[in-house]
Amino acid sequence: MKAVIIDQYGSADQLYETEMETPAIEENQVLVEMHATSINPIDWKLREGYLKEMLPFEFPIILGWDAAGVVKEIGSEVTHFQPGDHVFARPATTRNGTYAEYTAIDEKLLAKMPENVSFEEAAAVPLAGLTAWQCLVDFSEIKEDDKVLIHAGSGGVGSFAIQIAKSFGAYVASTASGKNEDLLKTLGVDRFINYQEEDFADVLEDYDIVLDTMGGDIQKKSFQVLKEGGKLISIVGEPDKKLAAQKNIKASSFWLNPDGSQLAELGKLMENGKMTANVGHTFPLSTEGVRDAHKLSETHHARGKIVIKIK
Repeated sequence: MKAVIIDQYGSADQLYETEMETPAIEENQVLVEMHATSINPIDWKLREGYLKEMLPFEFPIILGWDAAGVVKEIGSEVTHFQPGDHVFARPATTRNGTYAEYTAIDEKLLAKMPENVSFEEAAAVPLAGLTAWQCLVDFSEIKEDDKVLIHAGSGGVGSFAIQIAKSFGAYVASTASGKNEDLLKTLGVDRFINYQEEDFADVLEDYDIVLDTMGGDIQKKSFQVLKEGGKLISIVGEPDKKLAAQKNIKASSFWLNPDGSQLAELGKLMENGKMTANVGHTFPLSTEGVRDAHKLSETHHARGKIVIKIK
């Protein structure tokens, strides 16, 4: 099968297209013929070697954490999927990622794609969508009328978090640059904050939840807008425990737990028109295509998700 791999850590120039063996499946897995995957910051952070102690993969590594495609083969213990099913998933941590024509995925991590969603849209969801869901639903226990601040609402996690929060009936504020105001209001944001013109800490107060996607000073200032007993969840670094203790704030860093049942919940939101995937850029599965996709992701200025079209 065709795949884009790395043989060593380094820049985007380490990525190249080659032929690999199609992965063999275990009894609890399915073989998915990939139609699309997407780029997430963890892809190039792993490529650079930043995560080699946390994720000690063996070379050659096929990167990629999002899958959308068609079931081609099922293991002997698989009961909920059949060949021909359109599925999407965030596969388990493995060196056999999703920048490839085929990938093996545990049944429990799969969900069926909504019929009204394309492979490209489905591929944009798993890692970013599950991150947003677990931050807001599992950790923050979001409920109707909660006031929620989501940083960088035009990004992958932020855009899904806005829509998930609105589906629960929350009041949502979000930060982004001025060029993304229309996008965020389309997603349902109640209070848009142009970070180039306003300081969120000056205009917000008594919030129940903050989803931090930025870290640093933005994370520290986020404690100021939370009410006593509020919640702060960060996808980029461990929050300051002293600041959290001052206002009895439940604060934590986040690591994703792949979950097919939760992905199915996200699929229902898409099926019912309560969540859409904003695909901003599409590249082919090739040396040049994946290199360009990584370079764009590294700028932190991509609008919407970056998708790799495979089929």
